[in-house]
Amino acid sequence: MLKSVIFDLDNTLIDFMKMKKISCDSAISAMIDAGLNVEKDKAMKELFRLFGRYGYEEKTIFQKFLKKVAKKVDYKILASGIVAYRRVRSGFLEPYPHVIEVLFELKRKGIKLAIVSDAPRLKAWIRLVSMKISHLFDVVVTFDDTRKMKPSTIPFKVAFKKLKVKPSECLMVGDRPERDIKGAKKLGMLTCFAKYGNPTAKGSKADYEINDIKELLEIVE
Repeated sequence: MLKSVIFDLDNTLIDFMKMKKISCDSAISAMIDAGLNVEKDKAMKELFRLFGRYGYEEKTIFQKFLKKVAKKVDYKILASGIVAYRRVRSGFLEPYPHVIEVLFELKRKGIKLAIVSDAPRLKAWIRLVSMKISHLFDVVVTFDDTRKMKPSTIPFKVAFKKLKVKPSECLMVGDRPERDIKGAKKLGMLTCFAKYGNPTAKGSKADYEINDIKELLEIVE
């Protein structure tokens, strides 16, 4: 019997990449307006190349970016980029369509809800609170809680212990087959690939695949 649904956060409940691209576009425009001499398209490519190297949660990414493209950190330019980035990011933190209604319906059915995310603790909570859905989750496990990233089984085991459920009683929903699905399958969980969050991924090997989170309700039934 299914007792709990565990969700990844970024690109499963929130369109993280879209938010990132729009926020970074605004940041680079602001830095150029502040005096950065660089073509915008080239700047975006370089910034996302650095994200690929250091990770999307890297705190000093704009400093690394300026050192790369301008050979130094001009703090007026840096501040202009950070302020623009934060302004746009805070206004864009909204869940995918149907997320809230699906979460409420799952709660109504008595199913426990949890988050297992590789994001840092504070950033994960800021996203949940900004989307006004933090109160819907019984358990939230982030990278800072275990210092392990999926597909490690440790974050999942922490969630099971807090939820007081067995792996066989849980469904994992995520957009990263190599992390979310692989990690959950190691423990015998049912798995659901959120294809809408990662449409180019091939061969998820999940038990289910959905193109809209609303399809999750049919799986639970």
